[in-house]
Amino acid sequence: MPGPLEGVVIVDLSRVVAGPQATMALADLGARVIKVEQPGTGDETRGWGPPFAGPDQVSTYYLSINRNKESITLDLKSDEGKDTLARLVRHADVLVENFRTGVLDRLGFPVGRLHELNPQLIVLSITGFGHDGPEGGRPGYDAIMQGEAGIMSVTGPPGTPSKVGLSIADILAAGNATSGVLAALYERMRTGRGSVVRTSLLASVVGAHMYQGTRWTVAGEVPESVGNDHPTIAPYGTFRCKDGQIQIGVANQNLWRRFAPLVGLDADDPRYATIPARSENRAELTADIERVLAGDTREAWLERLNGAGVPAGSIRSIDEVYTWEQTRSQGLVIEVEHPTLGRIELPGPPLRFDGAEPRVHTAPPLLGEHTDAVLAWLDEQDAAGQRDAAERRDAVEEQDIAEQRGPADRRDAAGQRGPVDRRDAVEKRDSAEQQDAAEQREPVDRGDAAGQRGPVGRRDAAGRRDAADRRDAVEQRDPVGERHGEEQGRGQ
Repeated sequence: MPGPLEGVVIVDLSRVVAGPQATMALADLGARVIKVEQPGTGDETRGWGPPFAGPDQVSTYYLSINRNKESITLDLKSDEGKDTLARLVRHADVLVENFRTGVLDRLGFPVGRLHELNPQLIVLSITGFGHDGPEGGRPGYDAIMQGEAGIMSVTGPPGTPSKVGLSIADILAAGNATSGVLAALYERMRTGRGSVVRTSLLASVVGAHMYQGTRWTVAGEVPESVGNDHPTIAPYGTFRCKDGQIQIGVANQNLWRRFAPLVGLDADDPRYATIPARSENRAELTADIERVLAGDTREAWLERLNGAGVPAGSIRSIDEVYTWEQTRSQGLVIEVEHPTLGRIELPGPPLRFDGAEPRVHTAPPLLGEHTDAVLAWLDEQDAAGQRDAAERRDAVEEQDIAEQRGPADRRDAAGQRGPVDRRDAVEKRDSAEQQDAAEQREPVDRGDAAGQRGPVGRRDAAGRRDAADRRDAVEQRDPVGERHGEEQGRGQ
């Protein structure tokens, strides 16, 4: 089943997590993602482990963020590799990179040249600390950013800065990168021009600070870690039962009035009657709650709490999450056929579209698995572009010859042609040079129907039809005289 981004071609120069996670999300939405990797080694995550799977020692880390992509190998320091990248850029809609600031420039592909090759190209750049500023050139992995951007200071037991157990800075950056690309694609439909989208791990973490940020910027308080509790709301966190722990979230007064009687508390007790009061008396409140919870099991308490409409849940291990029926019902576990591992299960995409059939997903590619196929596709695209350019040049020459004839000849010719013929001639004359480069970059086969072309192709076709209709109206008023005056105006 095609996705909403079908026809969009993405050249992915990124490695490790943030960039590949973003391009995987775009691939899930139907974009064609061509992953460009270094010959021999490829993406660093191919070597990250254990655990590895199968006799070829495939990294499960790499498998987690590269589904639905194609892989080609290019040495971007060689002339051949640079030439192939330039060809890819001409036919792409988006280029994604997460090099350190200046690396792409040194490879010979600064933003200016990328837009010379393809004025409609969207460039997504992901960095650690930002592309500019006093520390813009610093390298930054997720763990570094969790410390630098404040996550560790508010995570873990009090006084013990702790890292989140997932690559949260990378994942946040990937989400921002994805939304930035989608916005840029939409903007291009209006402007016809490409753009540069920038985000960073630093920006993404700071952008997620929420109430911890305003606690400092507005209230002047420095947030500290409070373990599994919430710094503002209580009871909200982890609580011990007879046989283990559960999570409870009493986030407003209505929930408090439902929860308090379940654990034998008076909802109007002055110590606990309001959110600020409960937060101030958190330790005493937690002790009162756990004294009652200790009398029964997790399962029994979850049943009571859920029955009363109080948010509560288990603390599941990762294996329990993936065997949970609710997880599987949401399409969050998918099967793919891997070239060497056979049938494997992967975490699935987080988005679903009502009415759309589930798509068939492809396994993360082997290193260079699609090099030959992508190069053959480039040859076809280049050849098609050359044919189209030649046809447009011929049409322009024919039009020039026709315009050199006398007014009577042109008027007679115009009168003999029908509206469609005149519109076709005008389209060929006026759009040839303007469309040359753009149609060479068209991400789908030139023989496809207009409805199968990418967003820009459809917009340009519509624009040419509208322009032709306006010219027809002019021709009907004065097929020769007015248009001749218009041409003189253009030449000034």
